[in-house]
Amino acid sequence: MSNRKSSDLTRPADLLQHGRSTGPFRTRRPIYVDLLPPCNNACPAGENIQSWLFDLRAGRYEKAWRVLMEDNPMPAVHGRVCYHPCETHCNRGPIDSPVSIHAAERFLGDLALREGWRIEPAPASGKRVLIVGAGPSGLSCAYHLARLGHQVEIHEAGPLAGGMMHFGIPAYRLPRAELMGEIRRIEAMGVKIVLDHKVEDVLAEKESGRFDAVFIAVGAHLSKRVGIPARDAGKILDAVTFLRQTATGEAPKLGRRVAVYGGGNTAMDAARTARRLGAEEALVIYRRDRAHMPAHEFEADEAIEEGVKINWLRTIKEIDQTHITVEVMRINPEGYPEPTGRFETLEADSLILALGQETDTRFLHEVPGIQFKPDGVVIVDDNMMTGSPGIFAGGDMVPSERTVTVAVGHGKKAARCIDAYLRGTRYVKPPKHPPVSADMLRLWYFTEAERKREAELELEKRRYGFEEVVAGLSENEALFEAKRCFSCGNCFVCDGCYGACPEDAIVKLGPGKRYRYDYDLCTGCAVCYEQCPCHAIEMIPEPRGE
Repeated sequence: MSNRKSSDLTRPADLLQHGRSTGPFRTRRPIYVDLLPPCNNACPAGENIQSWLFDLRAGRYEKAWRVLMEDNPMPAVHGRVCYHPCETHCNRGPIDSPVSIHAAERFLGDLALREGWRIEPAPASGKRVLIVGAGPSGLSCAYHLARLGHQVEIHEAGPLAGGMMHFGIPAYRLPRAELMGEIRRIEAMGVKIVLDHKVEDVLAEKESGRFDAVFIAVGAHLSKRVGIPARDAGKILDAVTFLRQTATGEAPKLGRRVAVYGGGNTAMDAARTARRLGAEEALVIYRRDRAHMPAHEFEADEAIEEGVKINWLRTIKEIDQTHITVEVMRINPEGYPEPTGRFETLEADSLILALGQETDTRFLHEVPGIQFKPDGVVIVDDNMMTGSPGIFAGGDMVPSERTVTVAVGHGKKAARCIDAYLRGTRYVKPPKHPPVSADMLRLWYFTEAERKREAELELEKRRYGFEEVVAGLSENEALFEAKRCFSCGNCFVCDGCYGACPEDAIVKLGPGKRYRYDYDLCTGCAVCYEQCPCHAIEMIPEPRGE
């Protein structure tokens, strides 16, 4: 008996769906279209993912990297820390599993660092831009401004560039060699980074440095405060400070038992870091259940694998030395936690608070025209400019989701807006192509090709060191992943339409140049449209008068 599965076989064409399309007069004609693939649409950095995957699958590695670098200056970083919403929206997901886009991106980023590939800046424009903050948004803006020919100087309050990438993301997720390698590549483009320089008066620095514009991206480095009654509190730290001290080699002594209060990704990082620093027990306390936690699910999974315990539906009511009194919560029908009146006592030598971060924008309060929301974030217009002409802001200090990828996208947009401002114009975002959904694809063929998973460091090594947890893909695995892409909505020159046309009405234009229709021969039968797997062909009504 055969072991082959039905899904391994190509399905025959359904001729009943073809209908009556031909006759003495053509009523419809095919046209080639470019639609917006869901991965591109979901990327906060605005990457043309489908395009660089196309070059990767063809083995054109440097070209693929250069396409990627048009939008994102740090692919080796993003291939590790991005939460890859592109994969969540991948049309291949319902078929077998999404394309491992972030791992393919990491492959290209790491390869570029090994090969020493560089991006050359444009000829000098004569304009100077000051950037406040060397985090992901500031670095991205600097990179894109340098590509446009502007002279850029970054003033950073800390001792190292990278912002929260360096001080907030543990080394087991983001090795420092790759991070610093991509930062040095930006510096090699002529970007000057001044460290240990805290900006207190933006307008004075703008004037003294003869800068034509300013981009402020100071990030969210302040931990949110919470009032917890304490009779005699033990050791209490905030997660941001704890992770920063660990990154600089000054990790505090935590004791044998460590509790972390919060349910986000920072809470998981703090608990996993505490385990690596020698804590025998690391306990996360969170007031909601797992379904409502802000941390990504894989973050919680990896923490639990490493021995972190999570107490769901608990909120801290009181601290007395090493005793933490928590109240048991329940989720109401609206999805919010509410108290039950039942209490428990937990033991911990240290408590780490991971309840979110805030940005310190007080140094901007004296700048005329800049306005703030109640939580302190800066209000910007559609071009990311504040109420003060020539001063732009982005990243965590403006209303947005707080991730590295969103911050990098802000930096790119800000650079385009600043460039337009310096040239006396206004940046207008070009219109997007219509999106293409999974039901628009015509997958008359089917190949079951599960994604290649990145190897993980063995569990015992993960628990007791800061070696990188996830390994990258090999060259063959990266090629395999790129070839799994459906190229949704865009022709990938498969020759399907060319081979299917019964009238020889399709003309090949040469390698990589796609095709055109000879409408003198085309009958409008729609066979090309019906076999196109990626929906790069549309049938439109025959133009009037033809």
